[in-house]
Amino acid sequence: MKICTLSDRTKAFGAVRILFGLTWVLNTFLQANSAYVDHFLHSFHADWASGQPIWLAHYGHWMAALVTQIGPTQVAWASVGLDGLLAATLLTGIGLPFMAWVGVVYNLWLWSTVGGLGGPYTAGATDPGTAIIYALCFLLVIFSRSWEGLSLVHGTPRPVSPQAMAFGRILFGLLWLFDAYWKWQPYFLTHSVTYLQQAQAGQPAWIVAYIGFFIALIQATGPMLFGLFAAVVESVIGLALVFNWALRWIIPIGAVYSFGLWTTAEGWGGPFGPGYTGNKGDVLGTTIIYMLAFFFLAVRVFLTDHPAPQPAAKGSPLRPA
Repeated sequence: MKICTLSDRTKAFGAVRILFGLTWVLNTFLQANSAYVDHFLHSFHADWASGQPIWLAHYGHWMAALVTQIGPTQVAWASVGLDGLLAATLLTGIGLPFMAWVGVVYNLWLWSTVGGLGGPYTAGATDPGTAIIYALCFLLVIFSRSWEGLSLVHGTPRPVSPQAMAFGRILFGLLWLFDAYWKWQPYFLTHSVTYLQQAQAGQPAWIVAYIGFFIALIQATGPMLFGLFAAVVESVIGLALVFNWALRWIIPIGAVYSFGLWTTAEGWGGPFGPGYTGNKGDVLGTTIIYMLAFFFLAVRVFLTDHPAPQPAAKGSPLRPA
């Protein structure tokens, strides 16, 4: 009887999938309240906010009318239920990869409705929004075949497609280049510290103090210098991911940089609680999911599958006497 053992890479992909599942557990917990449900239909206004293109406004009104016809409360609670189902799927591996494809489509829908495609892209914009990186992480769940490791689903592992993982890496790099474009804009370069100041609102005292330390540091060195630093770092990360450059350096740097953004400009994803909705307070955050995308890539880059040694054939000179 042949015993199939899991490689370290397969287990590591499974571990990152589980971490992604834990974020969905937290997101489900944050959204399972009446404040989120009551605000759900109103959040579609992101599509017709000032500065959004006309076509997106028309699409948003159409989707809002459809949700109204079905019932906003029912759709909102169905959304919470789907969040919980995605969490359970990611934690156990059951239902993958089908449910991961559902996660891709669902997050693209959220991005195009309550996320307003990340816009409006006017002065002050910094990134393409929250749900798009969630969709990308679901793609990485699929590309990495992460349900084969640390899963309740048992089967013979199959090789991960290098082309699929490269495609995911390039998509992630393009996302970083989009972020970097907005960091090079004059508004960000001259107002970068205001994003940290805004993140302090409604936060507990220790987070206010934590962010305040970095605000003081930026003001001491010069906000323009910090803005240029962010623009350069994000440009380098994006280019390196797209062109497959120095990934053993870029992946850890990108993960640490993403964590720094999450704990400062995003205020650890908070403030959390009923009434705080709209991609802030009802999900764990944006750049924390960037970290998970880096973890998927790290497994691919730093862990290499080695085939298990095969026993020597009978009579082989390599077989001990």
